[in-house]
Amino acid sequence: MATAAPAAAAATDAVAPKKGKKKLLIIVGALVAVLAIGGGAAVFLLKKPHADTEEGAEDAEPAKAEVKHDPKSAPTFVPLDPFTVNLADRDAERYAQVGITLEVRDAKMGDTIKAYMPAIRNNILMALADKTAADLSDREGKAKLAEQVRRETARAMGYEVEEPDDEAAAEDKPKKKKKKTEELPISAVHFSNFIIQ
Repeated sequence: MATAAPAAAAATDAVAPKKGKKKLLIIVGALVAVLAIGGGAAVFLLKKPHADTEEGAEDAEPAKAEVKHDPKSAPTFVPLDPFTVNLADRDAERYAQVGITLEVRDAKMGDTIKAYMPAIRNNILMALADKTAADLSDREGKAKLAEQVRRETARAMGYEVEEPDDEAAAEDKPKKKKKKTEELPISAVHFSNFIIQ
């Protein structure tokens, strides 16, 4: 009886490696299939826009604005903590809660922004506190605020920033030669939340 037990154990050990190899082959086969499908989908998606631009290039109108993003490198987004600020309305107490995400060209600039975060938040809060609910109620007001946030962020980081020219101010002052300014580190400002109460 003692010899029968080792023989049964040897038989189960011999069967166990075959099942393990079978499972391994199934897993490898499934992985290869998933990679093949993913690769095919990537090729299809990458070639499709290229084919569309060739076909529509002859009869399409020229684009008004070029795409700012380099398709080879994805931009970096730096979300800021939400801002809650009292607005400058005199007739009633109003406040705004604004969520802002900054878009920069690379991750290195995103890390630099994080280092300057206290100064950046201060400048943005001051810019928001000068606004009234009427200033921020329409799309144009939000676009102006986004540009002001872009300038204030660059200013907090030590960049030299020119103020936008107003038509009225331009008529009163003699025109100066504009010196070339350096490119601002913020590509765009995106609002993730915008509540005025």
